[in-house]
This record gives sequence, C-alpha cells and structure tokens, in this order.
Amino acid sequence: MKFPKEIKLYCKHCKKHTVQKLKQFKTGVARASSIGQRKFILKNKKGYGGKGEYIGIKKKQTKKPTFIATCPICNKKQYFVVPKKVKKVEIIS
Repeated sequence: MKFPKEIKLYCKHCKKHTVQKLKQFKTGVARASSIGQRKFILKNKKGYGGKGEYIGIKKKQTKKPTFIATCPICNKKQYFVVPKKVKKVEIIS
C-alpha cells in the first residue's frame, strides 16, 4: 500500500491541524541484558537436557503500519497508526 510523504494531522502541542512529515517506525536493537531477554534465556535455553534451543514462533505476515509524524512548527513527534493490516508499505512523494 502506498502512503504520501506528508499528511494533514492534528498536533496536540500546537492545537492546530498542520501538514506533517511521515516516516516509517522501525524498532531498535533489543538490549541483551534486559529482564525480558534474561527470562527468555532461563526458560528456553537452559535446563536439564531435552531441547536446548528455542523453536521460533511464526511471525504474522501482515501488520498494521506505524508511522512517526513530525510537526513542522513545534518539531514534536507523534505515532500515527494505520488501522488497516498491510503486507508492504511504500512512502511516495
């Protein structure tokens, strides 16, 4: 699905409708020492014999695309989630 580079959205900080730039949100690298990762290792990778490795869960093929909208006046960023599940996302000019 194709999305425009700029879209008119409401800015909560300026309290106005402004034309905001869209950028697709991408998750950063997970920390190795976070509590969730430590619990995952304890549960799946350690133990008394048996399967030592974790067998991964299949990921969903389609997701709701998340964008970061930036206000040109106050430079505040907000999340903009498209309510439709999409396989491929393209930002067009």
